[in-house]
Order: sequence, then C-alpha cells, then structure tokens
Amino acid sequence: MVPSASSELLTLHEIVRQARSNLGDHAWHYIVGGAETETALRRNRWAIDRLALRPRVLRDVGEVSAAVEWFGHRLRLPILFAPIGGLEHFWDTGPIPVTQAAGEFGVPHMLSSVCACDIAEVAASAPSALKLFQIYVHGDPQWLDALIERVTGLGYTQICLTVDTAVYSRRERDLAQRNIRRANVPGREWQARLSWKDIARVRSRTRLPLILKGIASADDARIAVDHGVDAVYVSNHGGRQLDHGQGSMEVLPEVVEAVAGRLKVIVDGGFCRGTDIVKALCTGADLVALGRMQCVALAAGGKPVLMRLLELLEMEIRIAMALCGVSRVDQLNPAYIKVSESMLPTYTWGAFPMLEAALSAPPGPLSNHTSP
Repeated sequence: MVPSASSELLTLHEIVRQARSNLGDHAWHYIVGGAETETALRRNRWAIDRLALRPRVLRDVGEVSAAVEWFGHRLRLPILFAPIGGLEHFWDTGPIPVTQAAGEFGVPHMLSSVCACDIAEVAASAPSALKLFQIYVHGDPQWLDALIERVTGLGYTQICLTVDTAVYSRRERDLAQRNIRRANVPGREWQARLSWKDIARVRSRTRLPLILKGIASADDARIAVDHGVDAVYVSNHGGRQLDHGQGSMEVLPEVVEAVAGRLKVIVDGGFCRGTDIVKALCTGADLVALGRMQCVALAAGGKPVLMRLLELLEMEIRIAMALCGVSRVDQLNPAYIKVSESMLPTYTWGAFPMLEAALSAPPGPLSNHTSP
C-alpha cells in the first residue's frame, strides 16, 4: 500500500495534538468529555489499562495478519469506525472522508443517523466501502421502516439500533461552555419508548444483519440472542450517557460468555492504541469500534490522517500480536491477558503519556489517579 500523505505523523499522540491545534474549545471538549462527573468515561480507560498482556515465546511469528472475517467480508483490521453524530464539526464534509478512508483501507464505517449530512452523498462517495447504518429511533414504526428501506437501497448492508439513549444525558463539560446539543430533537420520545417488541418487529422485517448498540450486561445480551440479533455492541456511549457505569472492557467478558458464540460482539469505550484492541480481542470481541480517535484523526487532517491512524494502529496491533506469540487474530484468547494494576492516568488521553497532560486532563487531583 502506498504510504499516506500524513506519514510524517509517527505516533498516535501526534494526531491528537494536531487535532487540538485545529479545533476550538467547543469541538475539543465535545470529543474529550463525558456525562456529569465523567466517572464512566474514566472507567473505560481504567478497565483497559488494568489488563496486562501475557506473552508466549518461541513461536513462529514470521508472518502476522490482523485480518478478520465479518459477515462474509474480509477486513484488514478488526476495527470499525464508530457512529458519531456531529462529524461536520470536525471536517467540513463531515463523514465523507471517514467512509472513504474506511473503504480504501478495508474496515467498515457505521454512519450515525444524526450526522448532518446527505446520506446518499456519503454512500456515493465510497461505493465499494463496507457501510453500516446506525439509527436513533425518532419516529413511528412506519418512519423506521422507511429509513431502513432507504439506506438499504443506498448500499448500507448492516443496521444498528442504539438502545442506551432513552433520554439525553447531562454533559456538564458542554453545558459549562453553553455548548448545547440535541437536547430537544423532534421525535426523541420514540427513542424513550423503544422496547424489545420493537426489536422483534425490526428483526421480522429485514434480512440485513441487525446490531444493538449500548448493551452493558449479560442479561440483555442473552435477550438479544433470543430476539435473533446478529451482533451486540458493548458500549456505555463513551461514558457520555449513564455516569457511574462500568467500563466497557469490564462488562465485555460477561457479555462474551452470555452469547457463547451465538452472535458477534463489538466493543467501544476508550480504545486508543493497538494494545487496547489486542486486549479486547483476547477477551472475545470480534470488532473494536473507534469513536474519539476517529474524531481527532478527522480533525487533524481529514482522510489522509484517518488513513494514517489506521496504519499506525495496524503497526501496533501486529507488533503486539507478534510479541505475544500469535500470528492470527483467532489465536488470541483470555490466556494472553491477566488483571493487574493500572499504571496510567484515567483521563481521556491517558493512553498517551507523551502527550502533555495539560492538553485535556480535567481539573483537580482526579487526573492523577490510576483507578476510579
């Protein structure tokens, strides 16, 4: 593959730093922040950092591949660009560079239904990309059916319903700056009324793979299996909905055990580095979704930097796999991880100790804590 135009970016934290220099305070804090005390946000990082990798040696790792299969598609990396509303705040053409970079590199992009964009234009910008569509339900069943029919006709091949947004959270970082977003979206009451009956109805009306985003317990994962869902997406909305919940990686093992291979598992929440992704794969995730890292790469330079993000993650993933003694993703399992002590601060960019802590650490002594 020809190196991207942003190959001068040698580390992931350089992408974050470039994004900060390009963004105003409102957009930056929208990326960085979470709900209320930001405890759930911090727990996302803590739940990843508390896992130590356990390497095996003297194994043939002369050729290492991070490729995986996903509903009949061969992906170059087990990575998904997560659905994010408001991408237009980070790049003038919003999600278009994300879909294009994902398609060229060989990973999926899940477009958010609340992106301020022309869905048809986004789809046409990358005809061969693997395109997934995420839906906030803001209308009656006929509204939902019509939306699914429309995006299916545009080439979106998998549907995701977000199920952890019955009400909109209080995001105090944004509120303190009077940066008010989407609190009163027309039709929001339909999201609050969403139930398992609606999931059963959608399942009966589409043959497309159906994903539920916002699963945070084994009990709900088992109910999803019973409803014929094809994948569960373990997420606490990046710590941006219910505060004081568990970190996604803390929840992931019980969800993986509950579904027992009967459906696929996606996870997001604080994932920044290749080693983070390897830990999730060891735990049983099929794909790891990137939200904040997608935003900073987009803000740092659009499609070229998104491509560079994926290149750097691929390097880190393959190095971690090789040093753990595995050459294929399907060889990773829980034997390669063990709960240990987190050594990094638990703020949003705690995975990047070379990045100036003052860049985004919240005020007060919590920014130095190593556990919630």
